[in-house]
Amino acid sequence: MALSSPEFWLALLQIIWINILLSGDNAVVIALAARSLPAHQQRRAIVIGSAAAIVMRIVLTLVAAQLLALPWLKFAGAILLVYIGVSLLLPDGDEKEVGQANRGMFTAIRTILIADLVMSLDNVVAVAAAAMGDTLLLVLGLGVSIPLVIFGSTLLLKVIERFPLIVWIGAALLGYIAGELLVDDPALQAPVERLDLFLGVSHHQLAIGAGVLGALIVLALGKFFLMRKKA
Repeated sequence: MALSSPEFWLALLQIIWINILLSGDNAVVIALAARSLPAHQQRRAIVIGSAAAIVMRIVLTLVAAQLLALPWLKFAGAILLVYIGVSLLLPDGDEKEVGQANRGMFTAIRTILIADLVMSLDNVVAVAAAAMGDTLLLVLGLGVSIPLVIFGSTLLLKVIERFPLIVWIGAALLGYIAGELLVDDPALQAPVERLDLFLGVSHHQLAIGAGVLGALIVLALGKFFLMRKKA
C-alpha cells in the first residue's frame, strides 16, 4: 500500500484508534506495576515496559492467527493474569538498597511484558485486520501508540497515588480478563458449549459470569495473602 494513498493513512488511523481503545487495561497494569518503584525509576519503567510491550505486540500481530488457535494458551494466560493480579495487591518490602531497587524495576518491566502478552492475544486480531497484511503500516500504527500508552500509564499512576483503592480495581480487572480468556480457550470449547446449554445462557453471558468470578477470586486471594502477611 503506497504511503501517499488515502487508504494507507485511513488504515493507519484505524490501527492507532484500535490500539488506544484496547490499551486501557494495559495502561492499568503498567501503572500498577510501576507504583511501588522509587519516583525516579517509575518513568523509566513505564517507558521501557511500554516500548517493549508494543514491539512484542507487533510480533504477536504478525502471527496472531496461529497463536490464537493454540489449545491451552488462553488457559495458561488466564492463570498468569490471576497470579499477576494477586501479586500486585501484595505490598513490597521496605528495602532501599540500590541493587534491590534495580531488581524492583526489572520485576516491574517483566510484569508489564507478561501481562501485555496475555491481554493482547485477542487485541492483536483487530489490529492485524486493520493492517491488511501491510507490515510497515502495522509497525507505524503501533509505534505511534507508544507515547499514548506511556501518557495514559503516567496519568493513571498519579491517580493511583491519590486513590489507593484503584489498585484493587485494577487487580479485579485482571481477574475479569482472566475469566473471559479461560472460557474462550479452543481446548475448552466443547465443555464450555455444554455449560452454556446447561445454564441456558449465551456464550457472551457466560464470559461475563466467568469474568466476574475471576475478579472475585483475585480479590479474595489478595485479601487472604494480605491477612497472612499481617498475622
